Amino acid sequence: MRSRAVLYSRVGCHLCDDARAVLVEVCGAAGEGFDEIDIDGDPELRARYGDEIPVVTVDDEVVGFWRIDPERVRKALA
Repeated sequence: MRSRAVLYSRVGCHLCDDARAVLVEVCGAAGEGFDEIDIDGDPELRARYGDEIPVVTVDDEVVGFWRIDPERVRKALA
């Protein structure tokens, strides 16, 4: 089963590391998990998200990119 929250990332991305930390905290507090997808493994995702990485979605809606706001993720999960 797919998680409600998804982090689209790439290896070596420091903002992705920051976004992952936000999701660990916020999703953990909400009792939710999250999936992480490396866009470089999928040409369609790489074309779609490119330089906007990291991108976080909740229920397939983008809730942030680059610097992820914990409050926006919290509200989307509520």
